[in-house]
Amino acid sequence: MRPFRLALAALALSGCAAQKMPPLTAPALATGSAALESSESTPLEFTVKRYPGGEPHAIASDRGSVVLLDVWATWCEPCKDALPMYEDLAKHYATKGLKVYALNVDEDARAIPPFLEETKVTLPVLLDSNAAVSEKVLRVRGMPTTVLLDRQGRVRYVHEGFAEEYLTKYQAEIEELLSEPVKQ
Repeated sequence: MRPFRLALAALALSGCAAQKMPPLTAPALATGSAALESSESTPLEFTVKRYPGGEPHAIASDRGSVVLLDVWATWCEPCKDALPMYEDLAKHYATKGLKVYALNVDEDARAIPPFLEETKVTLPVLLDSNAAVSEKVLRVRGMPTTVLLDRQGRVRYVHEGFAEEYLTKYQAEIEELLSEPVKQ
């Protein structure tokens, strides 16, 4: 079992990431919760499969939209609370240019349907096979982790953990990114 999976298993046993964790600070992604300047990060480039059909989805195809990626797993208790909130954000901001994806890291995709049924979530699910994108590209350390990309595909905010009081912060960050001009 890879070290990342061991860490994820440890988080599962402890109820996932702590409910009130500070924002993730990954060197190549973000410093705290402050927005990164556009020149400080390069657009993300990765392709994963869509669930359930397995069609490829390149994150670059979302350029021009603000993207919220929620890295989650079916065994993560806070994810059960986070995903419905992200679905509400998706519905509220979709017409303004927000796309929300649930990036799943489960080893067995058969666990996804009962989880989605239980949480009543209909967000587009992307499959992160072997947690390759989460581990190597996004440098995720705990579940759930939320990543906000600007319209150019650059990581601007990263948050580890989940609590309902994060909603106001996420809305402010989303609105800030949506207000930025679309660059060609």
